[in-house]
Amino acid sequence: MELGRFWRHIAMTPWKAAQAFPESALEAIGRRVGEHEKRHRGEVRFVVEAELTTAQLWSNLTSRARAIEVFSGLRVWDTEENTGVLVYVLLADHKVEIVADRGVGARVSPAEWQGICRAMQESFRAGRFEEGALEGVTAISLKLEEHFPAREANENELPDRPLMI
Repeated sequence: MELGRFWRHIAMTPWKAAQAFPESALEAIGRRVGEHEKRHRGEVRFVVEAELTTAQLWSNLTSRARAIEVFSGLRVWDTEENTGVLVYVLLADHKVEIVADRGVGARVSPAEWQGICRAMQESFRAGRFEEGALEGVTAISLKLEEHFPAREANENELPDRPLMI
C-alpha cells in the first residue's frame, strides 16, 4: 500500500465530502440527470465516495475496480437495453471513473469516457465540484443522445439523485 494514498484516505472525511458536494449540488446534479434522461434511453447514476476503508487500501483496490464494484452493487447494469452508465467519484484519490454497460460500451469508446473523466477531474482540482459534475453529466448525456435517442416510452429505470457513500 502506498503511504501517501493511505494518508489521503485517512484525511478525507464525510464532512469534507459534504463540503465538496453539498445538498444543493446533489439536487442540481439529480435535476440535470433527469432533464437529460428525457432525451435519451440511457440511465446515468452518479456516485460520490469520500474514501476507501483500510482493508480496501491494504488490498490495493484501485478506483476503477471500486467503480466496477459499485456499478455491480447498485445494479446499474440492470436496464432494459443495457444502457446504464455509472459516474464514480473517489474524492480521496481525486479520481473520476465512468463505467458503462455493454450496450453503451459497444458504441462509445473508452477514450471518449476518459476525456470526460479528465475534464471533470480538472474542474474538481480547481474546486468547482458542482460545475464539473454538471458538465460531466451533460457530456455523457450528449453521447447517449447520439447513440440512444429517446423514444415515446422512455421509462426511468434508475434513480436520478446522486448517491454519497
